[in-house]
Amino acid sequence: MTASPDLRTPRLASPDLLRSVFRRHAAGVAVITARGASGPVGFTATSLTSVSAEPPLLSFGIGTGASSWPAISEADHVGVHILGEHQQELAATFARSGADRFGAPTAWREGPEGVPVLDDVLAWLVCRVIARVPAGDHRIVLAEVVLGDPAGSGRPLLYHQGRFTALRD
Repeated sequence: MTASPDLRTPRLASPDLLRSVFRRHAAGVAVITARGASGPVGFTATSLTSVSAEPPLLSFGIGTGASSWPAISEADHVGVHILGEHQQELAATFARSGADRFGAPTAWREGPEGVPVLDDVLAWLVCRVIARVPAGDHRIVLAEVVLGDPAGSGRPLLYHQGRFTALRD
């Protein structure tokens, strides 16, 4: 017999409760990039979701206080990069406030529609932004896939319990 949680003492909804629950939810790690007025911008995201196959749509969340938000709020196109387990340092760089995200050792190039495309990722997409939906202190960005490359090798990077990790067999 397994022990069940005491449902008589639930916690009230709060940002801490939501964070605590989602720390237990393993998520794939992506980096979202865009061309900004003063250069490339990007951030680490674990909120990437496939929305529709026909047409091919995806979504991701971004905080309106994020340093990348001004560029994302204006961008016509974004890059979506699925990171491999070998890219923990890259994920941390794009998650860190104030980091030089596109300086060495980050390897990237200007891709289609002027979107920064990161090298050595498992897969990347260039997407046309079709909507930005208000959602609390975030915006949910809906984007249509224009083109991409799924041919990178390796295993995916995950985020779980507040840290980057890899799949275990």
